[in-house]
Amino acid sequence: MQDAQILVGLELDCGISQSDLSIQIANEGYAFGLLQLTFPNFSSLDLPLKLNDNVASFTPEEVNLLTTATPTQPIHGTIANWLELDSSDPLVRLNSEIWFSKEIQWATHLGLSACFFPWPLSQDASNFSRYLNSAISASHFTDPVLRIPFLEQENSWVKYNQIRTLCDHTPRLLIALQFPEELPDDVDDQVQRWFAEPVKYIILPASLFLTNAKGFPVLSKKMQGIVIDFMKINPQFIILSHSIKGHHQNGGLSAYAQYIQYLYRQRPESGVIDQFATGYHDYLQAPLQPLMDNLEAATYEVFEQDPVKYRLYQLAVEKALLDRMDEDTTVVIMVVGAGPRGPLVDCCLRAATKANCKVRLYAVEKNPNAVVTLRKKRKDVWGDSVTVVHSDMRAWVAPEKCDILVSELLGSFGDNELSPECLDGAQSLLKETGISIPANYTSFVAPISSHKLYNEVMAYKDLKSMETPYVVKFRSVRELAESKETWVFNHPTEIVDAYPGTIQFNAHNKRYASVTFEVRSDSLMHGIAGYFESVLYNDVILSINPKTHSTDMFSWFPLFFPIKHPLFIPSGSQVQINLWRCGDARRVWYEWCVVVSKDGKFLNGTELHNPGGRSYFIGL
Repeated sequence: MQDAQILVGLELDCGISQSDLSIQIANEGYAFGLLQLTFPNFSSLDLPLKLNDNVASFTPEEVNLLTTATPTQPIHGTIANWLELDSSDPLVRLNSEIWFSKEIQWATHLGLSACFFPWPLSQDASNFSRYLNSAISASHFTDPVLRIPFLEQENSWVKYNQIRTLCDHTPRLLIALQFPEELPDDVDDQVQRWFAEPVKYIILPASLFLTNAKGFPVLSKKMQGIVIDFMKINPQFIILSHSIKGHHQNGGLSAYAQYIQYLYRQRPESGVIDQFATGYHDYLQAPLQPLMDNLEAATYEVFEQDPVKYRLYQLAVEKALLDRMDEDTTVVIMVVGAGPRGPLVDCCLRAATKANCKVRLYAVEKNPNAVVTLRKKRKDVWGDSVTVVHSDMRAWVAPEKCDILVSELLGSFGDNELSPECLDGAQSLLKETGISIPANYTSFVAPISSHKLYNEVMAYKDLKSMETPYVVKFRSVRELAESKETWVFNHPTEIVDAYPGTIQFNAHNKRYASVTFEVRSDSLMHGIAGYFESVLYNDVILSINPKTHSTDMFSWFPLFFPIKHPLFIPSGSQVQINLWRCGDARRVWYEWCVVVSKDGKFLNGTELHNPGGRSYFIGL
């Protein structure tokens, strides 16, 4: 059980006044209320509006919401739901436009914290989108919220996508998702679509609730699961009732809010990964530059908190020792990139103890600050069993070659922190029959949708940001198809001898992949997700690929490759992701583009991102 609360609001669709709604909010334990801004002063939209002399204002009889109530019990306004801004009748459309504009001016005057816009009545919502966009621009301090029916005969997401596209994908437009009384069989697929969208409110009609044996409102098991899933993105809930008494025998209106709070307290505890990632969900982080920069102590500390990773490394070393040793042999292990506290050195020592194997260990580290603490640990803990070496692994001339070379150089995409280049340089330290841990790593990609991540990148307002991959703990993200493999790096490798400055230098570490995905439903693509799997030794595998993710391992978050403009993907289309790993004597970088086709015909695509490493590279 979790001791916490979530905000629950109340909307009474029964002609209630503002003062009566405020009383109900206070008495029934709700955090806020929803109320229509105005009453119409005419009977039909196809008649000329009876406007007062000042077109820009209302009469007192027309206004329903006069104040924003108190800061502790705010009331959000709702725009009239009978307006037909896209009507084919010019008079109906004009009357709707006039009334809509006046309501926006009134909402702005009140300084509402949120204003809810109705779902447009017509299939084409171009004029509605135009007026909505104007309202968003005019209301700087009011959250614009579009009310969307979760399911209807038409695909509500397709119309929403039209609206937000015409509003230029503004990050300010939020969603209030309203559920129906009955859920379809494919509700789970529909729910997943909305996790990638800016859902701020969940509207639950009181009639959606069932009645338990004691006469109180409860949700079905299916609906409970949906509500608890949405609670992961911290929305606010709104109970919609057509009666001030509620729709159930016992509990009154307060029973609905109490039940939502109960579900919130009973939701499953966050997993180890989510607890570790608190504050980092959907937060863009620049990948490390491990060769150009010396990492800070705090960065190392974050990496060293993951017990799963080091347990897997220890198991891999133990299995390698058992395969390698005999009674009279001392196995030489070199840990390259040991860090300030040498967690991999500890893993190797524990593995040697379990395998009952004699080892001679070298801890190699280029960071002069990290070497200080390594030497202290050798003095206080390891003793003569470990030799600390201050050197770049690529340049060190070792007194002997090793049987096992252990490294922790993997990035979120496997090779994006230059593990291939580093281990190429360190391979001279390894005997011809030696073992590298890791033995290989494979990169994976998937097309994803995420309104939030796209707008986080767009907020930087420059080309460099749109052509930079980011490390991100995904939350408001939807994979449009299951991830697929791009390329593999194996160690040790057959290195092509080439000197820096020659055209062949590092050519063996260049890669190109073209991967095609089938997208089952209409979607909007905002970028590419990158993952990796690594075989440490034999059957010991660590992974952040969703299909094979190592349980509770949190050392790596996925990599996000943004695209400059969202791509609409019609149902049944093929998405082709093209990705290059490029390099020269000083740098490594990625280039990427996307092509969308259907039945062999080109539909749309992106330009090539980051050509020549103009915006982002990893320095050698």
